Amino acid sequence: MIHYTLSEALFYLFLYSFLGWCVEVVIASLKTHHLTNKGFLNLPFVIPYGITAVVLMHLLPTLQHALLFQAVISFIIFHIIWTLAEYFVQRICGLDEEDTSNLPTLSWKSQLLFEGSGAFVFLILILIVHPFVHALIRMIPTLIIQSISFILCVLLSLDFLSILYAIYSGTTGKGSALAMNETQNLAMLITSSIWKRLRKTYPELHHQSSPKKCTFAKGLCLDKLIWIFLISSFLGALIEMCYCRIAGDIWMNRSSLLYGPFSVVWGAGAVVLTITLKPLAKKSLLWIFLAGFVIGGAYEYFCSVFTEIIFGTVFWDYSHMATSIGGRTNAVYCLFWGLLAAVWIKLLYPILEQGIEKIPPLYGKVITWAIVFVMLLNGILTSAAMIRYTDRITHPHPDNPIEIFLDTNYDDNWMEHRWPNMKITAH
Repeated sequence: MIHYTLSEALFYLFLYSFLGWCVEVVIASLKTHHLTNKGFLNLPFVIPYGITAVVLMHLLPTLQHALLFQAVISFIIFHIIWTLAEYFVQRICGLDEEDTSNLPTLSWKSQLLFEGSGAFVFLILILIVHPFVHALIRMIPTLIIQSISFILCVLLSLDFLSILYAIYSGTTGKGSALAMNETQNLAMLITSSIWKRLRKTYPELHHQSSPKKCTFAKGLCLDKLIWIFLISSFLGALIEMCYCRIAGDIWMNRSSLLYGPFSVVWGAGAVVLTITLKPLAKKSLLWIFLAGFVIGGAYEYFCSVFTEIIFGTVFWDYSHMATSIGGRTNAVYCLFWGLLAAVWIKLLYPILEQGIEKIPPLYGKVITWAIVFVMLLNGILTSAAMIRYTDRITHPHPDNPIEIFLDTNYDDNWMEHRWPNMKITAH
């Protein structure tokens, strides 16, 4: 299995995002007979392609000699990333569920063909083409790779901020030409050109509705997803603690963070299931169960690989189970994910949605972002403690004040007491 540095991963993200943009432009140009930027960004990148490639670069090698599982995981990851990308682009552009509900959508056959074709292309790309690309990239000096990655990150951030400014400044392109003649304002010119391109790429922007009655977290918005994450993280940690008590007659911490009973895996899983499965809410329970079965299993597999790569630790291992898939998930827990998805979409989420939307808007906003601030600090501190925990194997003596603080407050005994099932895999 190839291990990538952060700069290499970023480099490949930009490389495959650019190649994906080229494919999108070629297809769009053939249809419209003129050059069209089909990406959300002004720069020539379609980031979901890059994210999909980087994720599969890490996942597929863990399923060596299991082509069927590699094909399935490619399809699931492609579906999840593109569903999430479409959701966030729509929300950034100010489109809520009512704005997009009447827009034309692909039939399930066309959608399946699109995602299946995309997954097949990525499967071939990662298994056959990428090893040769990686061998060539490794010939480039590390400093150049790091410099390119850093410069592109800066440019991407500026590009994204310019788009946000254009969207939220109120300059939608109507009457902007007159304003430019009067003020010759460069910012107006930029925002007008951005809106012109966005409207060509996303025609549904013309369908934005007039302001509605203020309701906190109306629709599937970021505020609601934050509350879903928080509540599901809390309940997930409690459920696992109770399960360990019933199955193993022991109370065991199942939190992902240093402080508080919060399981990030459950919280993020609830967000992923909500965004990807909510379009199936009107389907039968069987459809939702099957979708939850594959998406939930793939999500759990990804989380296992992610924690091993980032922190050098493994929090669960199902290798001893007959239905294990690489020790990272298994058919029994996939069944559980399917049942959970059906119960969540049909029963729990509608109740939770109504409760969240009853929160007063002002208090809701303040409390939400206060929670975000506290959870981010908790997450950053947890990540630092875990990285230092694995690093102490080869570097037992602290080199700076941060490591001294971590060694003093979160030594090996503290970490192993907090997460008794955690195993170190990094060397």
